[in-house]
Amino acid sequence: MHRPSPAQLADAAGRGIPDVIGPGLAVLFCGINPGLWSAAVGAHFARPGNRFWPALHRSGFTDRQLGPDEQWELPRYRLGITNVVDRGSARADELSTAELLAGGRRLRAKARRYRPEWLAVLGIGAYRTAFGAVDAVVGEQPARVGTTRIWLLPNPSGLNAHWLTPRLVEAFRELREAALPRDR
Repeated sequence: MHRPSPAQLADAAGRGIPDVIGPGLAVLFCGINPGLWSAAVGAHFARPGNRFWPALHRSGFTDRQLGPDEQWELPRYRLGITNVVDRGSARADELSTAELLAGGRRLRAKARRYRPEWLAVLGIGAYRTAFGAVDAVVGEQPARVGTTRIWLLPNPSGLNAHWLTPRLVEAFRELREAALPRDR
């Protein structure tokens, strides 16, 4: 995957990324919104230092560590990726409350359409705003979208220093054990 130039990063502001989505998913992972690096290269969680791909593998969701350029392999593991807001920005805190609320409505519509078993939102603050769940904490949520259960995960960005990688992997593992138990 190429390293975007400063001009390419600037041009990526406002750009979205195609969803990796379809029927039959066990888990639809949902980022907050694409960072500029991801928007520039057209791949989810693409910035070096983002811990999504290592956590996905180390928690047992995949048999090897995929890279962002291999995101289209996810459906064979019954996994997909989307975003709450499909607008690239330098930081998630650049998103407005209105954007997050509208994104929550679009996300619910995607969940009703594709009916993944689990919707895993990666970002506590974004989830709280988009779903009106001010007290939500990491883990399974009481809310549902139709038959889709919801799990809240921390943002895997390297900027989220509060969640060290081993703790992040454990949070992913708990979801994997609920969504894809080994004896299934």
